[in-house]
Order: sequence, then C-alpha cells, then structure tokens
Amino acid sequence: MPGRSLPPAFNPLHLLAAASLCALSATTWAATGPAVTIDATADNHVISNYIYGMNFAPEALAKELKLPVRRWGGNRTTRYNWKIDVDNTGSDWYFENIPNPLPTDGRTLPDGSAADKFVEQDRRTGTQTLMTLPMTGWVAKRRPPNDSHPFDCGFKVSVYGAQQSVDPWDTNCGNGVKTNGTNITGNNPTDTSVAVGTPFVQDWVRHLIANYGNANNGGVKFYNLDNEPELWRHTHRDIRPQPLSYDELRDRTWEYAAAVKAVDPGAQTLGPSGWGWTAYFYSDLDTAPGGDWWNHPLDRNAHGGVPHAEWYLQQMKAYEQQHGKRILDYLDEHYYPQANGVFSNNTDAATNALRLRSTRSLWDPTYTDESWIADKVNLIPRMRSWVANNYPGTKLAISEYSWGAVNHINGALAQADVLGIFGRERLDLATLWSPPDTNDAVAFAFRMYLNVDGKGGRFGAYGVRATSADQSKLSVYASRRGKKGAMTLIAVNKSGTPLSSKITLNHFAAGAHAKVYRYSPANLSAIQHLANTPVTAGVINAELPADSITMYVVPVAAAAN
Repeated sequence: MPGRSLPPAFNPLHLLAAASLCALSATTWAATGPAVTIDATADNHVISNYIYGMNFAPEALAKELKLPVRRWGGNRTTRYNWKIDVDNTGSDWYFENIPNPLPTDGRTLPDGSAADKFVEQDRRTGTQTLMTLPMTGWVAKRRPPNDSHPFDCGFKVSVYGAQQSVDPWDTNCGNGVKTNGTNITGNNPTDTSVAVGTPFVQDWVRHLIANYGNANNGGVKFYNLDNEPELWRHTHRDIRPQPLSYDELRDRTWEYAAAVKAVDPGAQTLGPSGWGWTAYFYSDLDTAPGGDWWNHPLDRNAHGGVPHAEWYLQQMKAYEQQHGKRILDYLDEHYYPQANGVFSNNTDAATNALRLRSTRSLWDPTYTDESWIADKVNLIPRMRSWVANNYPGTKLAISEYSWGAVNHINGALAQADVLGIFGRERLDLATLWSPPDTNDAVAFAFRMYLNVDGKGGRFGAYGVRATSADQSKLSVYASRRGKKGAMTLIAVNKSGTPLSSKITLNHFAAGAHAKVYRYSPANLSAIQHLANTPVTAGVINAELPADSITMYVVPVAAAAN
C-alpha cells in the first residue's frame, strides 16, 4: 500500500504463501449455519413418486428423469375435441379453434391425434399420463379448411362489431371486448363449438383403452375432471358466460367422474382443480360481479357456510355412501404464489428473497402470505385437514404450480425446496406448470431428486425427519433408499452466503464417508460430483456455498449391514 514499507528480512515467497492462504480462506470461510438433525426413526413415511411430475414435459427430459407423471392440462384442454384433434384457446388467444397437425404416419383421426401422441410419448418414457377431460358440455366443432387461418372464433368482428383487440394474423377474430370496454354478450356458442355430454368423454376413454390398455394395464392412469372450472366464465365466456355454482360443479363431477369409472374402473380421477386461493372457499357464483361476496357469499351461505372445497368433498363422500362407489380419488387444487413478482421471471434481489420465503405458504402455519391473500395459507396441511374432516381416504394433488425464474439459480433453489416440502408433507401428486427446457436451472432441481449422478441415482423413497434450526436459511430434507438403505439428504442454502453447518445423523449407522453432489452458481450447466466427505461419529461437517443445492448420500456402515 502507498506509504507502507516492507517488513525486515522480506521474502517474496512468504508473500506468495500468504496470498495463497488468503485465497484459500476466502473460498472456505463461511458463517456458522443452522444446526441440522436427522432422525432415522421419526416421521417415517413413503414419499410418493408422483410428486415429481410436470405438465407437457419434453421427451428428452422426461426420459432422462424417468418422469413419473405428465399432465395434459391447461385452459385449451377444456374444449379439446379428441375426434377431430382441435382445441379452443379461450380468452388466452381470441377464442380460436386451433387444429393440431394431422398425422403423418398413415393414421387417420382420431388415431394419431395430439392426445394419442402425448400418451405414446409417456409410454416410451415410462411415465404415467394425467389427461384432462372436458366438462363444460362444449368442445371445438370442426377443423378449418387446409388447417390454417381463418379459424373459427368466438367473437368475429364481422358478426359482433369492432373490438378492443384482434388477432394480428386474423383480424376478424376479436377478444370479445367492445371498444367501450364492455364484454360482448349474447354471442352464439355454436360459432366455435358443438354440444357434447358424458358419452363423448366415455367414447374417448374407450378409444384410449383400445389403443393403450386400461388404467391397470399400461393405459391412461389419471384423469383430471376439467381445468379451473370456476374460471370458465372468464376463460371460456364465449360458450359459458354463466357463473358456476356449488351445485352445478357437484352435479357435473358426479356425472363425469361416474362416467369415467363406468368405462375404466381402475382409472384415478382428480378434481376440482381450482385455480387458487378464492376457489378453495367460494364458488364462481359467489364471486360473480354485482355481489358482496367477501362479506356475504350468497352461494356459500346457501350451503351452510361450508367452504367450497370442503363442501365438494362432502358431496363426493355422499355419492359413495349412496352408490357404494368412490368416484373421486384425489382432491386436486392449483397453487401459484401470489406475492408480487414471484410467479414470473423477475430475479432482482427483493423478488429472489421473497420467492424463497414464499415456499413457506405450502406448509408453515405461522407464515402470513406476503400478497393480497394476507393470510396463513398453510396449503398442504390445510388440504389434509379438509380430507380428514370431510372425505377420509382421498389423496392430495397440486396439478399446477410454479415458483417462476425457471432459468435462474433462484428458481432452482425454490423448486428444490418445493419438491422437498412435497415429500415431507406427504403430498400424493404434483405436476409443474410449465416444464423447463432441458438446460434450464429448474430442470437441475428435478435432477437433484431424480437423477443426481446421471445414472438414475435419486432421493430416497422413504422419508425421515430432518430438522434445520433455521429453515429460512437452510432447508433440509432426508429420506432412505429402501427402508434400510442409504440415507439421502438434500440441503438448500437459501441464505445468500456460504454456510458451515453440522449435520447430526441419529439412529442411523452411517458409513465412514458420504458422496456429495451439488448444483450451484459455480456451474449452472451441470451437477458437480464432489469428493466424498467424512462422516465422523454420525456427524457431517457440511460446507454449503451460497445459493446451492447439495445432496449427501450416506451409506449404511458395513458392520450394520
């Protein structure tokens, strides 16, 4: 430094050694992290493989991960016509009927449709299919000439007049909103759609069985009972402008779920697949314009004040009691964190911190959601209590969710945390919306659980208790590969700084060394297989870089074997 002289008997080698030591220390010094305790004999439970699912995952990624379940879902599936392979975009894109490409392998529709190809990909990758069935009573009616524009659409300018927005590729298709900002009403649903009922759905199930077998013999295992029905009045208002009530959703579920079970008794059904928070407690009729639903929910009050999801479960139980047959297998709800910027690609520091905090809404009864919800969501335990109190034996699913930032380490941290929570909280099925590309950061979060070593190495299937002294900084999840197999630990450092934590393994005869795998900013294009780390008297001294996901695979001691 200026104004400073070198010490007596200066040796340049001493300076080089000191510099090397400082450089080494900079990479190894870390704050004392939360203590972690693993108890191999506590909270033992099977972790459902189906929690690691995705919507529309690409084949290469599904094959690599041995993806357990893949969902055909979203708004467009609500009006999918399997016979002609056409769906309708609804309000997502000008209410247009969109044809899928015709088969090029010599097959003739309905064989070789996009839905058939979806199932065929799943069969190639060993993945179970979750197919969404339409329940509105309407599906897309025809393929356009030459399968190209102009498409049939719900609000043609030539029929319903000028509108606020039109399809730039087909300016005769509008968004159904007049230039004065009011919605067009009184349009004809048959402009785009044809009326159908349960025979249409049953014929589709029969078609799938004929081509792929039934649910118990390699065919489609899961069926969603449509998609976010409380939003039909918005997403599909060209054919369904009326609000959906408690009673109508029950009646449609009874009708369609029973119809599926009549054709394929082994099929598993999921419903009601509500969009999110308000749909858990109120019907669409409650929240329709003109009411005072937040103070006086008329539909809910007409049903004893019972929250929507709980009443739905009660009605499914009543059906079983009356008919001696269960027609609903999974209580399915969607969940997108509502805190500002979380479900987005935003990765500024404030959003990143909020994204990592907001995973607590899935499980923490003390966490008040930092959004307009401003309540304790406690989602999975809440869903479990609904089932326990209203229809025991129903499984739990979240068939759409996302924490955003798919191609950023922050999104990967959140995703790894979410998958760990799903396993610990005993969720039965989950499918991410929408899927990551093969090289996205979130894909590596899935690899940490499903293919950590590139050879099929994965997180164990038998959960055990893992406790972090501060889960806001360091989330830890533990399981065993087999009831008496190796212990696998996932540690997610969310603190933003390197941590040095002591991991104590109780009631587990650990081998002398653990394998270590890590995904971190040091290499965002690969999971690193690091040098083995010592396990001394059942303790791992874990060095966890900032923003990292680390898996430890701890073998059972030879003597214990």
